[in-house]
Amino acid sequence: MIRPDVPALVLAPMEGVTDAPMRAVQGLCGAFTFAVSEFLRVSQQVPPRHVFLDHVPELRTGGRTPTGLPVQVQLLGGDAGRMAEAAGRACELGAWAVDINFGCPAPTVNRHDGGAALLRHPKRLREIVAAVRAAVPAGVPVSAKVRLGWDTLDAIDENADMVAEGGASWLTIHGRTRVAGYAPPVYWKPIGRVCERLGLPVVANGDIWTLADFRRCRDETGCVHYMLGRGALADPRLPGAVAAELGLAPRIDGPSELIDWADQLRSLIGWTERLGVGRSDKMLRRLKQWLKLAATAGTFAGFDAAKRTTNVEELFAALGLPPAGVSRTPTA
Repeated sequence: MIRPDVPALVLAPMEGVTDAPMRAVQGLCGAFTFAVSEFLRVSQQVPPRHVFLDHVPELRTGGRTPTGLPVQVQLLGGDAGRMAEAAGRACELGAWAVDINFGCPAPTVNRHDGGAALLRHPKRLREIVAAVRAAVPAGVPVSAKVRLGWDTLDAIDENADMVAEGGASWLTIHGRTRVAGYAPPVYWKPIGRVCERLGLPVVANGDIWTLADFRRCRDETGCVHYMLGRGALADPRLPGAVAAELGLAPRIDGPSELIDWADQLRSLIGWTERLGVGRSDKMLRRLKQWLKLAATAGTFAGFDAAKRTTNVEELFAALGLPPAGVSRTPTA
């Protein structure tokens, strides 16, 4: 839940990355206020109940990961009626909040009237938000995630107004256009402009890789709510440092302790096994995906050795880490 004057730190939805096992891992650090699920696509029909439960298994456990992190359900689609019906179904299954994805830049998603494609049609943003808002109980917040626009930064003003008029409880803004994708630079100042005038909470998102980045984002936006995605995985120390800056955790000078990558990787393996939502034959790819991000955007130095490995135990050995112990059952 986002409240206007209460700081919050949110774990971003990242398709194919922050699935249920990774959300459980991130919940262990105690830094995040809540997480947002990967988007559930609402296309030609509303997904049946079992799809919701498979996609967001936290719905079976009160909307929280086994490690205690609340998880908000995110929906993606362009048909207001079907989105409303899907939101209602999510609430019937236990969703405590619903987020609408108007920010995904993936070409396949955009070609099928989803994600950032809606940013070219501001009134449709209002229509979809209003339909979802009307379909869920009054006590269930509805929010939206957007980019600054399709191809121009100034589009955020009208789009943000439409989301607010639709009845959103808060708005998350990624500081790039859809055309920009994830290429630098990120633009935080337009987020600050919206935050100052909109009248509802704004969550700032995009390119917060370090504590210094967070401080610059805070200075430029004036926000008290933030979303971390790739930066949190690249440096697992970052969420705790940002949470401390926000007063959500004990104050620290900054990330300084060494990252125990063996523990991080074992935790993801263990939660994947326990939750039974990931295929074991894809585990090596998941671990390499995480380490590549940490090598590209963080300080992890061993990826060249890791990327040539052919199984999990070989990967741990190549990194000079103790055996993976893939059968270890995690504890919350």
